[in-house]
Parts: sequence; structure tokens; C-alpha cells
Amino acid sequence: MAVKTENTEKKVLMIAPTPFFSDRGTHIRILEEALALERRGYSVTIATYHVGQNLPESLAAKVEVRRILRLLFWYKKLEAGPDWQKIILDLMLIRKVFFLARTTRPDILHGHLHEGAAIGWIVQKALFWRGMKLVADFHGSLTKEMVSHAYLQTGPLRALFEWVERFINNLGDAAVTSSWKNTKEIAATRKTSEPVTVPDGVGTDADEAVDFPRAALRRKYGIPKEMLVATYTGALVANKGIQHFVSAIPLILSGDPRAHVVIAGFPWNEVAKRFEGKPWMDRVTVITPLPYFSLREILAMSDVGIDPKEEGVGQASGKMLQYMGAGLPVVCFDTENNREYLAEGGEYARVISSVGLSDAVLRLFRDPELRRRKGEANRARAQERFSWDRTGDILVDVYAGVLAKRSA
Repeated sequence: MAVKTENTEKKVLMIAPTPFFSDRGTHIRILEEALALERRGYSVTIATYHVGQNLPESLAAKVEVRRILRLLFWYKKLEAGPDWQKIILDLMLIRKVFFLARTTRPDILHGHLHEGAAIGWIVQKALFWRGMKLVADFHGSLTKEMVSHAYLQTGPLRALFEWVERFINNLGDAAVTSSWKNTKEIAATRKTSEPVTVPDGVGTDADEAVDFPRAALRRKYGIPKEMLVATYTGALVANKGIQHFVSAIPLILSGDPRAHVVIAGFPWNEVAKRFEGKPWMDRVTVITPLPYFSLREILAMSDVGIDPKEEGVGQASGKMLQYMGAGLPVVCFDTENNREYLAEGGEYARVISSVGLSDAVLRLFRDPELRRRKGEANRARAQERFSWDRTGDILVDVYAGVLAKRSA
């Protein structure tokens, strides 16, 4: 794919109210958007929390990561989910963004998540004479995500958060979302510009084989070469549908003697409790944490990818795109977002349950031609419709639109 480039360098200050970088979907989207923009001639700075991995030198990227002070030195949480201490961290992040906006003079404030959009709006209004434009990048529903993590139930507090979410949905000179479902939800309450769907992507070279043949990769991870491997990658938390997947594992293993399951992600401790003493654990491989930059070799030794997420909070599914780019058939539930991604490349569970999930995996295990056909369809669809370069092109167009209003 040809890469759009700008004639003059524009500066983007991304606001990431999260422990960037961690090996999970939100952070992958932030990183890959920044890299795609850099390839298009933009200078990108990411303002984030004090905790998180530094970007590897192997990326050879000029993206600059600037962190808040380590005043909450005990805070080391990397997994997704609300935490009251984030209020303090976000207040510190406002100060950091305000400083960077004054010193680096960005053209665009790009606020990730609802918190990032709110922080960007505060700084934009405080420095109004600078003429900075704000792009709000919504990764899902704020309230629904809190409910999915069991931090918020019905009542006045939930009503308050729903009001706050509607208010933030209207912030920014432009709004982008990571999923079609989220775009519809934002559009229903947004009274200014229409939100634009900017789907996650997969690397344009994701279809290339890794350096190791499958047999060598299977030996590396202790998996017999004759086994059929079903793989889940990503966060091991409730709002990713992990409860369906965990309950499906014994059904998959008992349904086919060749079955082997790979669980790659974090946090592992809570899931581990459900596996203690299980006799079939010799047919389960756990890789935790899963470094994003090692993901390709995990998928290269797999036969099927699993994404058990329900419709839920309207988030995108980065793991699904990685499966597609690796040429894997994907087992998932029959939702609007999943159909948009996969079309005919998905093997859709007939019911939303662990039984529905396991039955879909076993159908693929029993039919090698079906696996091959769906895997090839997914690889082709990922290359055609879901590259990070395509994501970058859409963002460039969004930026151009808001910057044109500044110069008008």
C-alpha cells in the first residue's frame, strides 16, 4: 500500500491515560497509530503514566514517550480496568500535557480513551490562543467497560458516569472510534462532527512466515507437532469473554484427542486458580505475559485463533486482526463487529456460551479444508482492508479536515 506523506511536518501530542506500553490491545492501537503517523511525516509525542515498558530500539522509531513523575511509585498495575488511583495519575497527566503543549507546540492533541479526550479538551481550552485541534479517539464505552469490570452497577453513580460519558462524547474537533458499533453509539449522542470509524490494523508484513518453521516453534514451546492448536491471545479479564474460553477448554480437549490449547496473555493468577489440579493441563500451554513483539511466532505455530468477546463495550478486536494477518481461521461469537472484520472467515459459535465456543473449535479441527479456506480468506481480507497503513491514511484525512478549519 502506498503511504501518504505530508509536505510539511506536523506535530501530534498523543494523550495516553494508561501504563503505556503494555502488551494489550489499547496500547497496540496507540503505538501502531503513532508509527503509522510517523511514516507519514508527522512528529509524534506520547504523554502517559510513569509505569510501562519503553519502546524497543528495534522499532527504530522517533516516537517520543514522555511520562509523569513517579510520585505514586507503588502503582504498578499494567492490566486493564478502573482504579481510584487513576484519578491522581490523570491529574498529574493533565499537568504533563499542559507542559508539553506549551513547550512542543503541537498542531494536534490526540486524546485516547474518554479520559484522554477530556484531558485534551481541558488543555486545549486553557491554551486556546495556540489554535491546537483536538481529535478524540474512543476505544469503547466508558460506562460499559466499568460495568464489565464489576466496578459500577445500576443506580445514581452509574447515571452520573453515563452523563459524563455523553459529555465527553461531544468533545473534540473530530472524533474517531475503533469499532463500527462504537461509532453508532457515539453518533447517537454527538451533536458536533460525525465520528469516523478508524479500525485497528495488522502489519502489512504479517503474512510473511516467521524465521522458524512450525516444527521448530512447536519444539520450542513443548507442543507435539501432530497436535491441533487452538490459541487465545490477549488480556485474561472478564470483559474479553475469558470466562467462556476457560470453560470451553476441557470441552475442546475432551472432544478431540489431537487438541492442544495455548493461552497467551495476562494477568494469569486469577485464571490459574481454575486450572489447579486439572488432569488435562499437560495439553495446555500458558505463555504469560505475551510480549507483543513475539506474537507472530505464537500464531505461526497455531491452527485456530479464538476471540470469545461478546458485543459488550463496543471495543475493537486487535487479537482478531492478528489472527487474520497470520492466516488463521477465527472462532468467535456472531456479533456485528465480528462480521465486519471476518465476513466468511469466521467460524461463528451458534450460541454465546462455552459449549458454542468449543463446538465451533471442534468443527474446524475436524475439517482441514474448512480451516484452510477460512484462514486464506482472513489473510486476504486483512491485507486488503485492515492494515495499519490504512488506519494511518484515515487519520491523516481526519487531521487534514480539522487543520483546514484552523487555517480557514
